[in-house]
Amino acid sequence: MIERTEFVENHVGGAVHGTVVQAATINGGVHVHERTVDVPVPRQLPAPPARFTGRNTELASLDAVPRSAGAAQSTIVVLTGPAGVGKTALSLRWASSLCLPDGELFYDLNGFSLDEAAEPGEALSAFLRALGTPPERVPVNLAEQAALYRSLTADKALLVVLDNAVSAAQARVLFPASPASVVVVSSRSRLTGLVGEGAHHVELGPLPQSAALSMLMAVIGEPRVLAERKWSEDLVALCGGLPLAIRVVAARLLVRSRWSVRRICDELRTEQSRLARLSPAGEFSVQACFDLSYQMLGPDAARLYRRLSLHPEGEFGGEVALAVVSGDPDPLLESLLEANLIEEPAEQRYRFHNLVRLHAAHRLEVDESPEEALAALRRIGEGYLATARNADEVLTPYRRRLSYLSSEPPRGVHAFGDRDEALAWLEKERSNLIAMSKVLWQKGCAELSWHIADALWPVFLYHKHYRDRLATDERGVDAAVMWGNRFAEADMRKRLARAYTIAKRYEEAERQYAASMELWAELGDRRALCDTGRSFARLYWDTGRLEEAREQYERTAAAAEELGAPRLVGLTLVNLGLVLLDLNRPADAVSRLTRAREVLDETAESDPYNVARALVASAVALCRTGVLAAAEDAAAEGLRTMTALGSSNGQAEARLALGEIACAAGDLTQARAQFEAAVELFLSLGSAMAGLAQERLSALG
Repeated sequence: MIERTEFVENHVGGAVHGTVVQAATINGGVHVHERTVDVPVPRQLPAPPARFTGRNTELASLDAVPRSAGAAQSTIVVLTGPAGVGKTALSLRWASSLCLPDGELFYDLNGFSLDEAAEPGEALSAFLRALGTPPERVPVNLAEQAALYRSLTADKALLVVLDNAVSAAQARVLFPASPASVVVVSSRSRLTGLVGEGAHHVELGPLPQSAALSMLMAVIGEPRVLAERKWSEDLVALCGGLPLAIRVVAARLLVRSRWSVRRICDELRTEQSRLARLSPAGEFSVQACFDLSYQMLGPDAARLYRRLSLHPEGEFGGEVALAVVSGDPDPLLESLLEANLIEEPAEQRYRFHNLVRLHAAHRLEVDESPEEALAALRRIGEGYLATARNADEVLTPYRRRLSYLSSEPPRGVHAFGDRDEALAWLEKERSNLIAMSKVLWQKGCAELSWHIADALWPVFLYHKHYRDRLATDERGVDAAVMWGNRFAEADMRKRLARAYTIAKRYEEAERQYAASMELWAELGDRRALCDTGRSFARLYWDTGRLEEAREQYERTAAAAEELGAPRLVGLTLVNLGLVLLDLNRPADAVSRLTRAREVLDETAESDPYNVARALVASAVALCRTGVLAAAEDAAAEGLRTMTALGSSNGQAEARLALGEIACAAGDLTQARAQFEAAVELFLSLGSAMAGLAQERLSALG
C-alpha cells in the first residue's frame, strides 16, 4: 500500500472548502467573492537574438499593422515561413519593440518537432498561473480554462507571443479577449484559418544576399568576409539564405580562425551531392550544414549530441548529459555550444532548436543501434527518478514505495536539505518528468515509466496541477498494466480515482475505486484495501452523500485499528470528525477528533500538517459543544504549526476557527480580527472559502 493524504482539501463548519473548490455553498446558496490580488506583471518574452540582422522590409510591414482599437478582438499577426528561416527571431525582435502595460506572455507550442504538439490546455494553464491564478484554481476542463482566461484578459493590454503553432485551432484559444492586446503567432503553416479572425500575415523567405552576408559578418568579422567576398557569397547561397544554416557554418568558421571560407564551401558542396537524393527538395543544404558540424565533433561530443535528442522537447540540465556519456560532460557541452548545435538559455540549462534536434535524432538512428539508444533513454529516466525519489522522500516520508533497481548507478543525483528545495526541484522539472514518463511508456519501459509517475505525487499534492495530474495518473495505470504489477496498478487506480473526483467525473472515479479495491482484495493487502476505502469515502463526501461517507469512514477506522495502522487511523478519524460536523453532530465529532489527535501526535515529526489539521478541526468541534477554553487552545496551537509550515490555507482555517470561538465567547472585536485575517488569507489563495469567512464577518454587523 502507498499512503496518501489530500490534506488541503477539507470540510469545516458545514461548508466545502480548500484549494479544490471553486465556490462555497452557504445557507443553501452559492456565494462567489472576487477581489483583485496584486501579482507581478508577467514578463515572459525571451530576449531577441543579439546578432539580429536584416528583415527591414518585414519589420516595416509589422510596424504598419493597424491596432485593433475599437475592434472586437486583439491585433493578430501571423509570421509564416519554412524551418530555419528566422520566424522566432523576427517575432522576438519586433515584440521586444512593443510596450504593453499589462505584460507579455510567451509559449512554444511545439508544433513542428519530434514530440507531440503542445495541448492548448497546457499553454492556458501556464498563462493563467502567470496572470495570478493559484495552481489549485486552474480548471481541469479546457472550456473552463478558456472562459477564465477570457475573463482575466478582458480589460488588459497584453502582448502574447505563440511560437511554433501547428494549427489555427491550437493558437486561437490562447488569444486574449481585449482589443488592446497584440498576438504574434509564428508557424511553418500559413494558418489560413485565422484570416477570419482579422489576422495580418507576414511571410518570411530566405534572407537576401546582402542581409545574409551581414549576418555572416556579425559572427566572423567584416575583414574576413571582404577578404573572400566571392566565397562568402557562395557560402550563404549554399545555406539557402536560411539564418539557422548560416549561424551553424559561421560558428564553425569562428572557432577555426585559420580556415578559409572557400574550404567550407568546398566541403558543403561535397555533402550536398551526397545527400541530394536523400533529402527533401529545398532542405538538403541545411542537412549538409548540420552534417558538416557533426563531423567536426570529437567522438564523445558526437555521441552526446546524438543521445541528447532522446530527451523530450524543452530545457534540460547538465545531469542529462551525465546520464548518456561517461566522464565529464562539461567540455562536450561546451563543444556543442561553440558549434551552435545546442543553446544555453540559462545557466546549466540547455535546449535544441527543433530542426537541430531532428538532425541529432537522425544521426542517432544512423550511428547507434536501437538497443544502445534505448539503454541511453533508460539512463536518462533513471537519473530523473533517482533525484525525484529523493525529493519525494523529503516531502512525503510516510509513503510506502516500490523499489526500483537501476541499470547502473545514476550520476549527478541531487540531495535536498529541506522541503522547499525538494519541492522547487520537482516543480522546475515537472514537465520533463511527465514527458519522460510518457516517452518511456511508449518505448515499452513500463516499470520505469510508472515509478516516475509515482514520484511526481508530492508536486501534485502541494501544487495541484490538476490537468497534469490527471494525465500522469491515467498513464500510470497504463504503465502498471503493461508492467504487469498489480500492486502498482491498484495504487495508481486509487490515485486516478481521486483525480477523477476532483474533475467531477464521478462515475469514472467510482469505477476506478472499485477496480482498485478488487485488486487489493486479490492481493490480500488489507491495509491498502482499508486506505482505498478511506479515499473512496471522499467520493461520497464530495457528492453530498454524507451518511454513506460517515459509514465508510467508520468501517475504515475500525479496520485500521484492527490492522495496527495508527497513521491511517488518525487520517480517517479526522475526516470522519469533519463529516460529523457537517451532519451537525459535534459531540460525536469531538470524540473522533480527540482520538485522531492522540494517534497523529505520534507522527508529528514526519507529518506535522495533519497533526495541525486535527487540532483545528477539533477546535471547531469543541467550540460547538461549548468547551471554549480547550477549543481556543487547540486552534491557537494549530495556527502556530500552520504558520511555521508556511501553509496559508491552514492558517486561514485556524483563524476561521478562532473567529467562531471568539463569537461564542462574546468577544466580537477578536472575532472580527480573526475573520478579517481569514478573509485576507483565503483571498490571497483565490479560495472560495473567502465567501464563508466574509459571510461570518458580515454577520457581526
